[in-house]
Amino acid sequence: MTASHAASVTVSDLTARLPSMLNDLEALVTCESPSGDHRAIAHSADVVSAIARRLTGEVPERVVLNGCTHLALRFGPCPRILLLGHHDTVWPLGSLATHPWSATGGIARGPGCFDMKAGIVQLLHAIAALADPSGISVLITGDEEVGSTTSRALIEDEARTCQVVLVLEPSADGGALKIGRKGAATYQVQVRGRAAHAGLEPEHGANAAIELARQVFTIIDLAAPSLGTTVTPTLLSGGTTANTVPDSAQLSVDVRALLAQEQLRVDRALAQLRPHLAGTALLLDRQSHRPPMEPAASARLFDRAQTLAGELGLPPLSGVTVGGASDGNLTAAVGTETLDGLGAVGGGAHADDEYVVISEIPQRTALLARLIEDLRRDRPSAEYKEQNNS
Repeated sequence: MTASHAASVTVSDLTARLPSMLNDLEALVTCESPSGDHRAIAHSADVVSAIARRLTGEVPERVVLNGCTHLALRFGPCPRILLLGHHDTVWPLGSLATHPWSATGGIARGPGCFDMKAGIVQLLHAIAALADPSGISVLITGDEEVGSTTSRALIEDEARTCQVVLVLEPSADGGALKIGRKGAATYQVQVRGRAAHAGLEPEHGANAAIELARQVFTIIDLAAPSLGTTVTPTLLSGGTTANTVPDSAQLSVDVRALLAQEQLRVDRALAQLRPHLAGTALLLDRQSHRPPMEPAASARLFDRAQTLAGELGLPPLSGVTVGGASDGNLTAAVGTETLDGLGAVGGGAHADDEYVVISEIPQRTALLARLIEDLRRDRPSAEYKEQNNS
């Protein structure tokens, strides 16, 4: 047995760290960090940086893009493993007043605890538990919840330099790892019409609301449930006053697809929409886009994690494909093997009952640390990258 094997991290090692991990989780949760508030995000980055410095001895680099603060850490000159997470949440400032931090009865609660501040704690404590953190790169971004609008290129560039990506997003139901994710895209369909008095001369108008209503039926027909493709109209608005023919109307559309070709099909079909009513015009704005993370990206890594869970004495892992997208979609799309859902076990992401199972925190942290150890010793497979880039 090699020295590195002899020093492998155990669940007991991380269980001893649990009081410190809960203190760090409390510090992160009680520092509110809504995605749209750059000042709050900067303050949250300060808290994450202080924890990282205490645990690893290194100060993260602050990368500020269009006002949003992201954090980067590199251990050694040529990292092979990217650990990826985000410190922004969907919760607005003031949420602690109605959803206070607590850690009682084996459950931790508070805004953003599950998605994904516990994952940040697990990430940093896993690094601290390693005898040698060399070969690791860390990105903790500040805008994942709003589509990674400023951090996308940063994530993709770092993923291209690494051989595997481990994403600390929360687990799926029952602690399942996320071995696949649907691609996600959002669009806004805008209709321009012509205003007129609704009572005196409606025939002189071009009703944007009626045109948009017709388009909705075309749009929903683009879904392909048998292939896992959903096309969902969401926000809809139009008009200015109750007695005026609407000269504008807008519709947001959420598209999810398991397959890249399905995502492309829907994109092309939306671009080909044409108006029915004379005097109206259509504009399509593609607002965000994440390609699917197909299961091939995670197959080898999931098998390794399953073996290591057994060695740690943990229950067998399960893997699922989920509808929500993450930055793991981006890293898989550039050809880097990616395993997601390695973060907290719990539930209620974005919901009033958000929670983390405390007893699982050291177990998942030990699994992450052991996976890092194992992958650093391993010669990575180039098969997925070659297939993805062919």
